[in-house]
Amino acid sequence: MYRYLFFDLDGTLTDSKEGIINSVRYALGKMGLPVPEPSVLLNFIGPPLHEGYMEYCGLSREQALEGVTLFRERYNVTGYLENAAAPGMLELCRRLKEKGFVMAVASSKPECMCLPICQRFGFADVMDVIVGSQPGEDWKKADVIRETMRRLNLSEDDKPAILMIGDRKFDVLGAKECGIDCAGVEFFGYAAPGELKDAGAVAVADTVGALEQFILRHAE
Repeated sequence: MYRYLFFDLDGTLTDSKEGIINSVRYALGKMGLPVPEPSVLLNFIGPPLHEGYMEYCGLSREQALEGVTLFRERYNVTGYLENAAAPGMLELCRRLKEKGFVMAVASSKPECMCLPICQRFGFADVMDVIVGSQPGEDWKKADVIRETMRRLNLSEDDKPAILMIGDRKFDVLGAKECGIDCAGVEFFGYAAPGELKDAGAVAVADTVGALEQFILRHAE
């Protein structure tokens, strides 16, 4: 069934908690705003950054965009280095690539940041395309998925063979908007209990092995 695998980056291929949370704290501090509890800050891992500021900090759109600028002031220099590959995911991606799957990164993170992170941890070597949000564009997950399909020359007829893989409801909902399936992963506990299933994930895996078994059971 599945031949094309679209992977989210933060929380799926990598554990990016430290860099993201530290950079959100930095931005809010520069704005003179209170910093939410750690459990709230975890919600910033996954969605487009400006949406996180509005939903979890109650900021206006204008404030949220300022927060994004300040976030990147730190993240683009040091925050992206406060990151680690998800244990076992590079090896899984290599095995899937060897089996003939077409592999892509489809992340809401700016593409200019996705590329060096994927190169640093070896994912760039196994991905056919690496797609992230584009400069100056207010992209949601569905926009990233559509761009990934475009770069792979995929059409409506190919949608049943595409599987999005991500760790938050935003991945699931973006996939649904595009008419493709999404498998959820709970490697680091960034999603709330039941979040992925309630959003409509076709499967939820808490280990790399469980994800691999699901993919191979539903391969073409």
